[in-house]
Amino acid sequence: MNKLMGVAVCAMSLASLLLPTVGKAQGKVTVEEHVNYNGFSNNIRLSNGTVELILTTEYGPRIMRYAFVGSGDNGNVFATLPGVTLKTTLGDWYIRGGTRFWHSPENDPRTYVPDNSPISFKILSANSVELIEPTEVATGIQKSATITLDPTGTRVTVVEHLTNKGLWPINLAGWTLSAMHPGGKAILPQEPFAGHGGSLLPARPIVLWTYTNMADPRWYWGKEFITLTQDPNNSAAQKLGILNKQGWAAYDRGGLLFIKRFGFHPDATYPDYNCNNEAYTNNLFLEMESVGPLTELQPDATLTHTEHWWLYKNVDLGEGEAGIKNAMDPIVQETAAQLMGK
Repeated sequence: MNKLMGVAVCAMSLASLLLPTVGKAQGKVTVEEHVNYNGFSNNIRLSNGTVELILTTEYGPRIMRYAFVGSGDNGNVFATLPGVTLKTTLGDWYIRGGTRFWHSPENDPRTYVPDNSPISFKILSANSVELIEPTEVATGIQKSATITLDPTGTRVTVVEHLTNKGLWPINLAGWTLSAMHPGGKAILPQEPFAGHGGSLLPARPIVLWTYTNMADPRWYWGKEFITLTQDPNNSAAQKLGILNKQGWAAYDRGGLLFIKRFGFHPDATYPDYNCNNEAYTNNLFLEMESVGPLTELQPDATLTHTEHWWLYKNVDLGEGEAGIKNAMDPIVQETAAQLMGK
C-alpha cells in the first residue's frame, strides 16, 4: 500500500509440536451476531473453540480479528488502527486495520472508495458467512467476501468476490490485504536456490516502488527468503512485490505465526509488473497482500480471489535462514497437505 504515510524425522517431530492447538469445543463452529468489538456493536463472531474471527457489518467488508480463543487484544494477529485517516476526493477513508478487500491496480481515488457504510451479510452454513458491500457508486464494483472457519484446527478460507455492476468491461484484479499487528516480521519465500549453471533463465521478479530503500535495515535479502520487519520506531514506508510461485507468505510475532496461502497461475498476468504477493510497512503496521490475475471483467460478471489462513503457537524461527527453514518447512508441508485434502 503506497498511500499511507509515506530433515524427515526432525521435520515430523517439529510439525507435531507446531500443529495448531485444538480446544475442548472442537468440531463445532458457533456464529454469534451483535457482538461488541472496537466500539461497534453489530459484529459477527465465528469460533470453533480454538480460534475466533470478528467480521464487521457496520462498515467493510472487513475481518478485524483472527486469534486463539482467550488470547486477548495482544493475541490478535491483525492490527487495530482506529485513528488513521486518508482524505480523498470521495471522502474519508479509514485504514482501521484487519483484513480488507480491494481491487488492483492501486489508484487514487478509485482504490480508496470509503467503506464506512453498513453492509449486509448472509449466514451460508454452520461455519460460513458472506459479507456484502453495496455497489460502489464511483466504480460500479460490488465487493463481497465469504469467510469459512473449519470445525477443528485454525484453518480459515477467505474468498473475495468482485462483481461488475457497470455497463462496460473493467480490467482489474482481486486484492486481499491483511494489516498485521506491529512488532513482527514478514517471511516471503524465494524460488529454490541453485548455483550458476543450474538454469540460464531468470527465476523470479522482485518489484520495487519509488520509496523502496533496499539498504533499510528492516529488509533481509537471503538465498531462500526475504524478510521485512515491522519497526514501530521507523516511519519510513517500505514496499516490494514478488511473483510468488511457492504460494505462501507468513508473519511471525513472538512465536505466534500467521501463514496465508494463495494461488499462482503460470499463464496469468498479474498487476504491478506481474506480482501476486506484496508487503508494505511503516511505523504502525505491516501489510501482507496477495493479488489475483488481471481480468477483463464483463458487466454482471464476478471474479474471485481466495486465501487460506492458519495460526500456529510457539514457533521458534531460530537463527538466520536455516532457522526459518527448519521452522517453516513442516508448516508449509502441513498446510499444503490440508489444501490437498490429506
